Amino acid sequence: MNKQAIIFWIVIAIAAFGLISWVASRGIFGFIVPVAVLGGIFLLYKYPPRRWARKTKPKIKPSARTMAKVKAQSGSGARKSSGSSKKRKDYPFHVIQGNKGKSDEDIPKFH
Repeated sequence: MNKQAIIFWIVIAIAAFGLISWVASRGIFGFIVPVAVLGGIFLLYKYPPRRWARKTKPKIKPSARTMAKVKAQSGSGARKSSGSSKKRKDYPFHVIQGNKGKSDEDIPKFH
């Protein structure tokens, strides 16, 4: 066995001994109350009451007219490359030259 496995089982044994001694000193009711509280918290987390549950939005079915517009815009699955339906304007790619780490002696006078 490797060191981590040995340390893991030692910690588990110490925790089990502590749990058994805690139950023995406080009685079984000292063990049931915390377990019941933690179980109740877990159940409320897993199955929240309806007033705390997330509200789902009702699904709205689009009208036939709207569906016809969507279908006409999508066409045969190809994108429109021209016209006013373009949302972004294409610009040529520009590189902005910085001067970090450069010295004026390295740059040629003419290029």
